[in-house]
Amino acid sequence: MTLSMYQAAVPVFLRALSNLQHVLRKGEAHAEARKFDPELLIQARLTPDMLPLARQVQIATDMAKNGCARLAGVEPLKFEDNEANFAELYARIDRAIDYIKSFKPEQIDGSETRTVTIKTRSGEQEFEGQGYLLHFVIPNLFFHTTTAYGILRQAGVELGKMDFIGKA
Repeated sequence: MTLSMYQAAVPVFLRALSNLQHVLRKGEAHAEARKFDPELLIQARLTPDMLPLARQVQIATDMAKNGCARLAGVEPLKFEDNEANFAELYARIDRAIDYIKSFKPEQIDGSETRTVTIKTRSGEQEFEGQGYLLHFVIPNLFFHTTTAYGILRQAGVELGKMDFIGKA
């Protein structure tokens, strides 16, 4: 049995974002239980030269939603990147999940060789669809969800591997 581009993308993205939301909820509950402002975690970082928690969530959702759109050959839905609290981060994740769910397999399947061009800080990058998914989108999605997890763990939130991976 072969694995389609849709199967390699959409379920992976949905699970990663759902698990990210779960991890964030545990972070917010941790702050509330310890009687400190949960919003302090929104700007927490692992190191001074890394992006804060909110930005990690923004990039993770962008990777997933933009990845689907580009594989489908459509212009990605734009988000404002202005989330300042947990409720706004949850809403962003929910919007991304809803958008990803709107894509049908026939929009993404067959995109293995579709040209995908993206703008990055270092200039334009061009990929074929399969390389874009496997070597750019998925690694970036997991880098930023892992970093968000790490920020919360470093802040003392009781998280384990299964919080990150989720239930099958």
